[in-house]
Amino acid sequence: MRCPFCNHEESKVTDSRNATETNAVRRRRECLKCLKRFTTFETIDLTIQVHKRDGRYEDFIQDKLIKGLDSACRHTRISHEQVRALAYKITSDLMERQVKEISTKEIGAIIMRHLQGLDMIAYIRFACVYRRFKDVDELRDALETVSGKDDLGPYEIDNKEIQHAFKQTGHC
Repeated sequence: MRCPFCNHEESKVTDSRNATETNAVRRRRECLKCLKRFTTFETIDLTIQVHKRDGRYEDFIQDKLIKGLDSACRHTRISHEQVRALAYKITSDLMERQVKEISTKEIGAIIMRHLQGLDMIAYIRFACVYRRFKDVDELRDALETVSGKDDLGPYEIDNKEIQHAFKQTGHC
């Protein structure tokens, strides 16, 4: 690990902790040359391929998930910390299931299931982008079916799981 101050290649680790909300290990390092300290984060290389609607594949990037959730949750009761916790939960679930490939449709269904239990406005905002409504009637139909029908896929997500994930990261 190169020192960001003097570019020396040798450093020693002075402290190491898990950063659960980012699925990383936080390491405090000290340069052996200039003796300045700096922090590094080691993250797991999540190699999930996302199958896009147009047939392309791209790597799963948690930051893109956070950005999409942030857009849907802007000006709602869901904080940025809760968005990060939700993205971490979704990513962790995918890792636990050892998913190697997932479609955008499946990811959208998972997100919608989570948002439906958290905030209806965020849910509808996300649905507008995810489902690509062509007119107001499709949006109206979606609003009417939100409370009664389950057409979001096979993912059973309990709202208590999300709340638990928020508590685990300390962002409740």
